Amino acid sequence: MRKKRVLLFSEGFGTGHTGAAYALAEGIRRLNPDVQCRVIELGKFLNPTVAPWILSAYRKTVSSQPKLVGMMYKTQYHKSLNRLTKLALHRIFYTHASQVIEQLRPDLIICSHPIPAAVISRLKRQGLDVPFYTLITDYDAHGSWVNAEANRYLVSTSRVKSILTGRGVPSELVTVTGIPVHPKFWESYSKTQLRKELGLADIPTALIMGGGWGLMFGKEIMKSLTARMDEIQLIFCMGSNDKAVAKMEADPALNHPNVRILGYSSEINKLMDASDLLITKPGGMTCTEAQAKGIPMLFYNAIPGQEEKNSQYFVELGLAEMLDSAVVDKWFSMLLREYAGAGVRQKRQVLPERQQPQYCAATVLGLLGKPIVETAAAEAWSAPPPKVRGEEAVYLTP
Repeated sequence: MRKKRVLLFSEGFGTGHTGAAYALAEGIRRLNPDVQCRVIELGKFLNPTVAPWILSAYRKTVSSQPKLVGMMYKTQYHKSLNRLTKLALHRIFYTHASQVIEQLRPDLIICSHPIPAAVISRLKRQGLDVPFYTLITDYDAHGSWVNAEANRYLVSTSRVKSILTGRGVPSELVTVTGIPVHPKFWESYSKTQLRKELGLADIPTALIMGGGWGLMFGKEIMKSLTARMDEIQLIFCMGSNDKAVAKMEADPALNHPNVRILGYSSEINKLMDASDLLITKPGGMTCTEAQAKGIPMLFYNAIPGQEEKNSQYFVELGLAEMLDSAVVDKWFSMLLREYAGAGVRQKRQVLPERQQPQYCAATVLGLLGKPIVETAAAEAWSAPPPKVRGEEAVYLTP
C-alpha cells in the first residue's frame, strides 16, 4: 500500500518558519513512520538565483529600518494578499510549483509561511485537488496568512484562533495545536552532565541568542551582561552571523574563561538545558522551544509586528520580561541568590494550552486518518502531558 505523503512548504525569512516545518515533519515521523514528509523552501527551491537576493534585502531592511517593517505590518494587518500580488509571486518565483506538486504527489500540503500559502491557494482556485493546511508560526495572525482556499489552520493559541474567526474564518477550520518544536526540545538532560559534556563551568549560566541572523543589542546591555563574568557564565550563540562572531572573539572585554562565543549550533536544546536564563529576540519558534524547556526569557529588539505580539503574549503569561540593564541586574542577582536549587526555573515553568510535544503532529495524523504507531520513540515522546493552564480568547489588533 502506498504511504501517505505530507509536503511542507516554507520560506527562509528568518529560521522559525522552516524550523516549524521540520519539527512537524519529525513529529509525524516519530508517531507514524509510515507517513512520508518532505520540507521545501519553495522560492529557494524553484528560483535559487533570485531568492537569496530577496532574502538578503529583507534581512537588511529588518536590521536597518525596523520601524518601516512595523509600519508595513500594521497597515496591512487586516488584509490578505490580493490576487494581483499572488499572480506576481506566481510568475516571478512559482511558475513551476504545480509541477513540483504533481511530481511528489502529496496527500496533504502544509504551508508554514504566508507566501507559499498564497501560491497554493492560487493553485487551488485553478483546480489543485489536494488538502491544504496553514501552520501559523507566531502568536499573532497577520492578514496575509488568511486564504479562503485553506482547508484548515493550525495555530498556537486560542487567542490566534479568535483573531482568525474575527476575520471570518469558520471556527471549525481552526485547530489549536501549539507551534510544533523538534522532539529533542522535549527530552530532559542533566544540567551538570551537559555542562561537563559541553565543556562549560558548573555555575549560573545565561544563554544569549542573536536570532537566526545574529542580530544583537547595544553597549549598555553588553556592559550589564559582562559585569559579573567572574560569577555568571555567558554563552553567546550568534547564528549565521560570522562577522559578529569574529568581532566578539577579537574583543578583549569578552576574553574570559566564563564566556563562550558560538556561531550556528544544532544543539540549542542542550544549551537551553545547560542554562538558567535565556536572552533572545522573541521569535515564535525560539520562544516555543524555550517554553518547552521551561527556561525564563528576557526579550530584546523585537521586530515591530509579529515579534512584538510574541513578546506581549509571553510577558502577559509571566514567562518573560523585556530586557534592560536593570532587568539584567535583577535576574543575575536572583540567579546567584537562588542557585542552590532550580527554584527560578520551576517557578517559571507554566505551559499554556496545547503545548505538548505530540499535539500538532498527532492532529495532522488524525486528519489524515492515520493512527499513532506504538513504537518506542512514539511511546517515549507521547507520555501523558502535564496539566496546563488555559487562556481567554482575545481579539487583539496592533
